[in-house]
Amino acid sequence: MPLNLPDKLPAIELLKEENIFVIDNSRATQQDIRPLRIVILNLMPLKITTETDLIRLLSNTPLQLEISFMKIKSHTPKNTPIEHMKAFYEDFEKMRHEKYDGMIITGAPVELMDFEEVGYWDEIKDIFDWAQTHVTSTFYICWAAQAGLYHHYGVPKYSLKEKMFGVFRHTLNAPYHRIFRGFDDVFFVPHSRHTEVRREDILKVPELELLSESEESGVYMVMGRGGREFFVTGHSEYSPYTLDTEYKRDLSKGLDIPMPKNYYREDNPDNAPLVRWRGHANLLFSNWLNYYVYQETPYNIEDIR
Repeated sequence: MPLNLPDKLPAIELLKEENIFVIDNSRATQQDIRPLRIVILNLMPLKITTETDLIRLLSNTPLQLEISFMKIKSHTPKNTPIEHMKAFYEDFEKMRHEKYDGMIITGAPVELMDFEEVGYWDEIKDIFDWAQTHVTSTFYICWAAQAGLYHHYGVPKYSLKEKMFGVFRHTLNAPYHRIFRGFDDVFFVPHSRHTEVRREDILKVPELELLSESEESGVYMVMGRGGREFFVTGHSEYSPYTLDTEYKRDLSKGLDIPMPKNYYREDNPDNAPLVRWRGHANLLFSNWLNYYVYQETPYNIEDIR
């Protein structure tokens, strides 16, 4: 099944070039199938890039998905055309009475700030609380994962001496868990962050299950409420050149940025990246959609509680 996306969303044409099967609303209305309703709260600066990365992964499923994009009213993005935001995004206040089968909340470039110092923190907390009763399963990524763990469970974050930047090896604490169906014993995930959550704090919270870690990059995946919440500290959704773009952008600004680890072939930034995370990324999102959204959500979406 394809994804059902808003007409004229830029990601549609970009993904068609990659032979990803997507359709717009006009074609989807001709299909008599109840699609899964997925809402994405996109807090990343480059909205179109993040939309494309996430849709690429969500498309790898036999389920039909209806994708909506949410934005916060208390922050105006500087790096995305206002016309794009008006065409494809709705304020949370206009969506708060809706219910969704699944939700994805992205990272945000505010991780070095205390949560309470973030200008839109109150609105984010409201959305986090709303998701617990209006969404079957919510997938928190990077900063959103740290923010969700802090807000819901009091788990603190810590600043790192050096940016966690590169592609790191991960292992499974719960290899037979449904979210890991089809996974190898080890897998790789990109990370790009200045802060972390720690395993000892996670283990203090009986409502949380630490599912995956990395010896080098630490906590990777935590589950809450039996799968109604997943907190993922890495960026499995990243395209092959995202870390390269970040690295060269920061170098051009004169920032003291380490070269991303385990990323370039022969550790040479003049070479292409060695992509080792796409298989895991596709499995991760497919398993989440299948086992924790599709198989758990009620047929009548209004029954979500």
